Amino acid sequence: QIQVAESGGGLVQPGDSLRLSCATSGSIFSLHHMHWYRQPPGKERELVASITTGQTTSYADSVKGRFTISRDNTAKMAYLQMNNLKPEDTAVYYCAAQSEYSMTNYWGRGTQVTVSS
Repeated sequence: QIQVAESGGGLVQPGDSLRLSCATSGSIFSLHHMHWYRQPPGKERELVASITTGQTTSYADSVKGRFTISRDNTAKMAYLQMNNLKPEDTAVYYCAAQSEYSMTNYWGRGTQVTVSS
């Protein structure tokens, strides 16, 4: 079973950039699709970005052109580069590793991103 841990959150101002990291261990990283979700205060968790085992990426409309998801199979890491951050990006951001065989999601504990002036 893969273990997932996010890092890189923090308090930033509107227009700033931030890069979230997702470290994994315990299983074959290259056999997992990687996703970033977020949960704004008082709202449901939503899918932000995904990258498949084949490096295909997809994004929520709200972050297209601002966020970039990537993965490093050698380092067993996934990343979310967030540019031009807006107050509405404030949320707890979660990384999920999804087995391409079982389609089960394995979650990290989340990292808080706050965008405020």
